[in-house]
Amino acid sequence: MKYQKSVFIPIVVFLSLLFMAAPLFAQEKEIKIGVLYPLSGAAATIGRDLQRAAELTADIINNKTQGVDIPMAQWGGIPNLKGAKIKLIFADHRGEPDRGADLAKRLILDDKVAGLMGAYHSSVTKTVSAVAERYGIPMINDSSTSPELTKRGFKWFWRTTPHDDMFNKDLFELLKGLTEGKVKGVKAVPKDNLKNVAYACENTEWGSSVAKSLEAYAKEYGFNVTKGVLYNANSPDLTSEAKTLVSVKPNAMLFASYLSDSLLMIRTLKGMKAQTNFFWGQNAGFEMADFAKMLGADINGVLTRTVFIAKITKVKKVAGQVNALYKKKYGDDLTGATARSVVGIQTWAYVLNKAGSTDPKAIQKACNEINIPANDLVMPWAGVKFDATGQNILGRGLIGQYQKTKEGKIDLEIIYPFELATANMIYPFPGWN
Repeated sequence: MKYQKSVFIPIVVFLSLLFMAAPLFAQEKEIKIGVLYPLSGAAATIGRDLQRAAELTADIINNKTQGVDIPMAQWGGIPNLKGAKIKLIFADHRGEPDRGADLAKRLILDDKVAGLMGAYHSSVTKTVSAVAERYGIPMINDSSTSPELTKRGFKWFWRTTPHDDMFNKDLFELLKGLTEGKVKGVKAVPKDNLKNVAYACENTEWGSSVAKSLEAYAKEYGFNVTKGVLYNANSPDLTSEAKTLVSVKPNAMLFASYLSDSLLMIRTLKGMKAQTNFFWGQNAGFEMADFAKMLGADINGVLTRTVFIAKITKVKKVAGQVNALYKKKYGDDLTGATARSVVGIQTWAYVLNKAGSTDPKAIQKACNEINIPANDLVMPWAGVKFDATGQNILGRGLIGQYQKTKEGKIDLEIIYPFELATANMIYPFPGWN
């Protein structure tokens, strides 16, 4: 009896200690990141695609993934946090800045997230990041491109994607390159054939900042803005805006549009048989998979700025590997938007591993010091490294052109940078029959 009692007591003590320690062992089993995207409303399609890309990347990191040649694919969680898994908590801001701010507060206070990511719309990112700043919670922005977002002196906000000033400079470098004979397959174009440009931009934080940037670069590069139009992206009719553009007979038409308004604008211009030499969109709606699916041959010759084109997978191995996983699961290639979501989660993983902690100050320090090498990214970038404003200084843009193949399909070819061009540029823009 004494023997049984002497054995029983240590067992009870051991089990009690084990029970008390259980929360300590469990506390780093998952790391919650709040991800804010437009999962309903006018931008629901892109929000869904962004969510898919983020989930796929988290899965690659959380579970050892064969066939993806980057270190994090073999982590099986965050190594310096004892293999803790990334748990993404998605919130639907519907493209509404005030709702985004409320959701951010809820994610921070109720869900106790370690940090935030999102929010696609620059206007929503603006309010969400203000909440993160107020509470001292890190926010990594993957997909918003208003230059103003990294000009506010925030200490808890970092952006991986290049912003619109960088992209618009690329646009005018392409226009300049056309006049100098640098574009693949096109002889030097007289500047008078490109000099007069007109733009139409949706009128939220993003579109209005694009408009200002276009005005500034046009002046710097010696082009004339003959007309600028700001419009409501949710407008059911853009006839008046399209007529305004057509009336000034511009050599180049430039756009900053989300999906629904980009579709509507092109269909309206087609109905008017509008003519121009150069037709360019500032990504967003112009680079989504549904843009090509819904417009087909009507976008032959249309240009879009982006950061990722499926053709890049031929020259960057890891891009092809991750793209293949995404395409197998969802049926589409990665786009500039979805590839930016991939990089956003990649950056969060590297930052958490460098921090070795979920303490906000440790994460802040890691963000300020992180330097992710180019080979670990799906993007054709030099890496991820943030300057004092929180802007990644190693990103770069691409300009692609939709081209109709002999089989009648539409492919997006790389046109700029010139050294990465995958096809001759179609110039001038062929218009519509």
